[in-house]
Amino acid sequence: MDLHLHSMASADWKEPGATWLDWLYKCEQRGLDVVAITDHNTVAGVAQLRKEIERLQWLEAENRLRPNERRELDEYRRLGDKILVLPGFEFTATFGFHLLGIFPPETSVRQLEHILLDLHVPADRLDQGSTEVGATTDVLTAYKIIRQAGGLVIAAHANSTHGVAMRDFPFGGQTKIAYTQDPNLHALEVTDLESRSTRATARFFDGSKPEYPRRMRCVQGSDAHRLNRDPSDKNRMGIGDRVTEIKLPSTPSFRAIKAVFEANDFALTRPYRRKDEPFDHVAAVRQQGPNIVQAFHERMTRQGGRLYTILSDVVAFANTHGGTVYLGAGVNPGPPLGVEDVDGAIIELRREIESKVVPPLEVEIDALETQDRQVVRIRVPEGRDKPYCLDDSRIYLRLESDTVQAVRDEIVRLVRRALVERGELVEPAKPASAPPAEAAKGRGRGRRGGESKPASAEPAPAPAAPPAPEEPAGGEPAPVASDPEPSQNAPKVGVQIVDVRERGGIRYYTIRDLRNGASVQNVTLKSARRLWRYAISQHEQAAPKADAIQWVGDVGLVKAEKRAGKQRYDFAQRLPDGSVAIYYGVTEEGCDDPWRQFLVGQDQDDGGEASDNGNGHASDNGNGSDNGDDASDNGNGE
Repeated sequence: MDLHLHSMASADWKEPGATWLDWLYKCEQRGLDVVAITDHNTVAGVAQLRKEIERLQWLEAENRLRPNERRELDEYRRLGDKILVLPGFEFTATFGFHLLGIFPPETSVRQLEHILLDLHVPADRLDQGSTEVGATTDVLTAYKIIRQAGGLVIAAHANSTHGVAMRDFPFGGQTKIAYTQDPNLHALEVTDLESRSTRATARFFDGSKPEYPRRMRCVQGSDAHRLNRDPSDKNRMGIGDRVTEIKLPSTPSFRAIKAVFEANDFALTRPYRRKDEPFDHVAAVRQQGPNIVQAFHERMTRQGGRLYTILSDVVAFANTHGGTVYLGAGVNPGPPLGVEDVDGAIIELRREIESKVVPPLEVEIDALETQDRQVVRIRVPEGRDKPYCLDDSRIYLRLESDTVQAVRDEIVRLVRRALVERGELVEPAKPASAPPAEAAKGRGRGRRGGESKPASAEPAPAPAAPPAPEEPAGGEPAPVASDPEPSQNAPKVGVQIVDVRERGGIRYYTIRDLRNGASVQNVTLKSARRLWRYAISQHEQAAPKADAIQWVGDVGLVKAEKRAGKQRYDFAQRLPDGSVAIYYGVTEEGCDDPWRQFLVGQDQDDGGEASDNGNGHASDNGNGSDNGDDASDNGNGE
């Protein structure tokens, strides 16, 4: 399918004289089964095509068809039976963001124009096909209007010019989160779907980023403004030059396509390749490796506790943001082991999950083929009745690529959040003088899939840390004060020590885990998890001296070294109250500005999603298989 195609009705169409039969012939020649007509802020092209067919049908009914008209009508019917043509438009929202709205084939032109009017496209510009239509509707409202009208909502070339990933804007933050995580948005159209870069757009929005917990379906389209690729500029694509495959249960229909876009199976869409080089979904995720939303196990035997480890991952995903477990495939290079008895494995897994995970958890288990082997896949949703536990008592969470047993404070937080979401508990209101938690964090950590609002242009000031409480008489420690919210620009991965007390010769730490924003009290060096233990050991050695920190303004690099197979960084930040916060064990995935300036090696090379190379073309900076086929503006709105 190619869901982003312009026609002769777009003002910037590049092949004058082309007919609708030429357009459809090219779709047939490229082997397309599903296409969408998405002209700029107009459905005039849809109207023209339908009017031409209706004219020929009327002549047929009146027995007035000429031989050449009979041939044309027969061709329209043949092509209409072969290709599903969906009506739609490419809408220009406030600030110039481009969105695709795609609708069922039976949607009338009048209905489509009514939607454009609701989006505040001026009535006198409905037939112009121009990218410039003045002040229209904001992005989030446009998502809602298109979806409520029954359409598919896709952010056009999201990582490139006019894209909601905001590559061309000097601001982002909460606005970028809202524009790319909104529940009314079905998918992101990206220009680097085949890229292997660690900063490729599909990997950025795979649900592994703490502030982007909703995994987004990523597809690709040609954004063609001509029938054939421009021979003088390969970035100016023709029809079918960048295509997505979609797996449907039957004959293509809008309803079936929409069901896939609203499903949680991300293996149902993939970049199209020739039949002798099919895209391998399992190989692609193995290359990414384990993270907060996916885990890999070569075997599921009871011996050695492998099956229990798999069940632990299932519980951890349910308690976090959901995820996928792959069985029969490790992350080591080479062919996977596969699963010999797929049906038996699926039956056993269902039985184990039903009997050992409480409360009941609905998971989807199926098999995928990779390198002539069968791999079992368990898709785990984010649970609606947290916390989930294994064997009635063990509660697990997913942090980066690790499944860990929850400690007391994390369990309390899970329970409180579940009670709030069910309306059984009301969180106490914050004092009016305090900034909202989300604004202070600067990273939209609300309920997954919840509707976010863009932040104001002025960032909220980071709250000052409270003074350390004094020890009361008698040697007993004072109650731990509620620590302030993280600094607005804190990294999204790593840990911070926010308090330390000593009781009976043992030091008890309060750890803020930046991976989920949670603060955990009473952590000792002995009880600490791996990353926590590293932070505590570094803290106990001695705080870094200010003159040893590589400062750039109010942020700085303490040190960078490779640990546990990843480049990790210890960062420092001067806070408004004059104190210095230290962030331990930060990885590249948790670094936005201003921290990216300190990255080294491969992390530095993978400095972003597809970017603009100065000619308006999105590119991959040489870090992936870009192939030069990226959507671009080039001054004509493409």
